[in-house]
Amino acid sequence: MAQQHLDPSTDPTAGPTGDALAGYLRAQATEFLRSLRQHRETGAGGGPSAHGGPSVRAKSRVGEEPREGRNGTDDAGDAALALRRSARRISGTLHTFRPLLDADWSEAIRPELAWLSGTLAREHAYAARLERLLLALHRLSGSSVFPAPTGGAGEAGTGPRSQPGVPERGNLTVGAAKAGALLERQLTLARTRAHSAALQALGSSRFHAVADSVAVLASEVPLTSAAATADLRPLAAAAEERLCDAVAALPLVTAGHPYNAEALIHGLSPDPAPHPQDGPWHQVRLLLRLHRYAREVLYGEDAPVDVRLLAAGQALNRHRDASEAAAAAAAAARTPRIAPATAYALGVLHADQRHEVEAARFAFQQSWQKQAVGTP
Repeated sequence: MAQQHLDPSTDPTAGPTGDALAGYLRAQATEFLRSLRQHRETGAGGGPSAHGGPSVRAKSRVGEEPREGRNGTDDAGDAALALRRSARRISGTLHTFRPLLDADWSEAIRPELAWLSGTLAREHAYAARLERLLLALHRLSGSSVFPAPTGGAGEAGTGPRSQPGVPERGNLTVGAAKAGALLERQLTLARTRAHSAALQALGSSRFHAVADSVAVLASEVPLTSAAATADLRPLAAAAEERLCDAVAALPLVTAGHPYNAEALIHGLSPDPAPHPQDGPWHQVRLLLRLHRYAREVLYGEDAPVDVRLLAAGQALNRHRDASEAAAAAAAAARTPRIAPATAYALGVLHADQRHEVEAARFAFQQSWQKQAVGTP
């Protein structure tokens, strides 16, 4: 990936200095406070959809459009998203440009911002994961993934109706509804717990300390004495170099194959640990985000839109979503005493999501190679 924008040796003009860094951090801190005020004004503590994302339980059939909650739910979700976005940008910028900031202050607030962003993101992540899995089940089986409302709890109840004209899906259809109901129970419970954890976090003294620090940041950025004349471009270039090194270490050859049996075998094993192949890709996604934030600091609102970089980021987001969905399907398949048809449907679902992982890796590979070739 070329660095023509970031290498100061190729640019005779003076690069952005600490003033640009301070302005960016103040703007993100102001956005954080604005989003926090909006979040409180919407009364986001009311329902399980308060922290963003459509309520998957609002759908009676997979394939229907989700029915959004009312009473400010959408506004609360937007506010929570903006809150997470500004927290991530502040934390990432403090990491990239830490030599120009007060070390003690920066190292104290950065993990707190990461804690807040992660806590607020979990509820939305569980909702999106459930929706993704239910839609995939519907696509794979051609039927509703929910059992009929009659019958008892657990796996009891009337079985699903097979879709006419697709007899080859019959075995999958038998277990799809029960697999969908099992996933809904597990992920809705996780989402409810994440919602409670987010509410508890927003009312904690730990959060208030973070908000106080960000409020100070909105008016005063603790730069070092050298930041006033320091060129920001070498630090931004170092962030880009870390990204390029991480991409170079990826198994891109494996990503060029449509089938990765090792990924499927690991996911369905009794070991619930995260997939070992996914970690480096998740790390690249984080480094790509830091690179994007560094570009925002350098160029501000005039930052050139890099379509190829955007495509790479979208592919990595798809990779993350699919890998976490596959892990959720595998975890559900480990539930004791489930029917064979349910376990079969969950296995098919897991394989489908791991294929989505491979497709996302291939898409990233293609976009990244085009980026490298397309720059002088």
